[in-house]
Amino acid sequence: MEYATATYHIGYNPKIQTAKTKKAAPAGQRIYGLDATHKGRSRNSRQQAEVRPAADVANGFLKTIFLPKLETMKTVADDTAIQKTEDDFYRSLCRLSQHYEGFEPTDTRTFGYPYNMALSIWEAENHLKRKVKDWSSLRLVQDDKGKTFFITEHRYDTGTNLYYIPVIPLYRMLRNRKTRKTACLLLSVCSYLYHIADIPYYRQEGTHLYWEYEMIKDWIEQDDDKSEEDCRIGELAIAEWVGDCMERKLFNRKNLEVLAQRIRAFQPVNQYELECLQVAQQALSLYTDYPATNVFEHGSYGRYDEEQEDEVIRMDKYISFVATTKGWLYETLADCINNEFNEYGEMEEPVIEQQFDGTAPTSDNLTFEHKLFTLMDDLCYLLNNNLNEQP
Repeated sequence: MEYATATYHIGYNPKIQTAKTKKAAPAGQRIYGLDATHKGRSRNSRQQAEVRPAADVANGFLKTIFLPKLETMKTVADDTAIQKTEDDFYRSLCRLSQHYEGFEPTDTRTFGYPYNMALSIWEAENHLKRKVKDWSSLRLVQDDKGKTFFITEHRYDTGTNLYYIPVIPLYRMLRNRKTRKTACLLLSVCSYLYHIADIPYYRQEGTHLYWEYEMIKDWIEQDDDKSEEDCRIGELAIAEWVGDCMERKLFNRKNLEVLAQRIRAFQPVNQYELECLQVAQQALSLYTDYPATNVFEHGSYGRYDEEQEDEVIRMDKYISFVATTKGWLYETLADCINNEFNEYGEMEEPVIEQQFDGTAPTSDNLTFEHKLFTLMDDLCYLLNNNLNEQP
């Protein structure tokens, strides 16, 4: 049902230039949100100059609370239409306050149209920003029948991160007698991500990373400088061969079916193995609670119009299995990804909308996404920091 054909612009909203995405954070260890730690500002030894008023002033000014400024608002001229808009507005506001517990909107009818609506929106946005997890935006829309109501958007913030899960470290763990049991446990976790969470695999032709690797391969073949050819071709050959080998293991659903059994039988002997067990338990909890939910369940890509779609970084571009997150090959891949992402203006992220038009609000939330992205973060850290890994 196409419900939102018009939007009320509360306040003056000039067109803002689309900001370019920041450089994606490397997935070398954990999934970091920033490339460097903020250094902060150094303290100035000079004290601030003391400023005093030229004469005594009343203290009442400092205790005054100013109402939000209403600069511009699209209004309707007909009194009947205004009355209907206000009635719809306050009914929708009431439903919104009932849905988000703890929010009791102020009665703003005495301020008159359209300031009353602007004031209520300002109040609602401030409450949602402070109290509601993952809240992103509040919109006042009007459908093709002239009905006015609120829509709230909840968005999981993935940051500027690459959620790339390396398979070569897992392959090496499987080949090492000391880490084989631990590796089998993590293999079951990856099997869950492959089959249920639907994480793209870089050796599948339909995935974004498959073509990134193919592009790098073409560059090497066309490169006139052959001094590093053997090393680069070797890394690519390993990435392809190990990738195909590991996909066969992940494709075998038995590795997923024995996840609970492997957890029960696993006896950690050090901190690393204990953390691997905890990650496996996280995966089993997700598999049990969300047996058919994948990472794209609440993807927002389909919400963009045709003109915007070419400017959006889809989720399958920054979430994927990858060969490795170390060495020349990954550094080249990461550079290609960052250069490409700098051409886009926005990232697709998990989004849920709540519509307050009288229909029952959806019970959907982003709990699954919080748990899944935490699982991928922890898994990447463990695969990249195995002290017993033998090259």
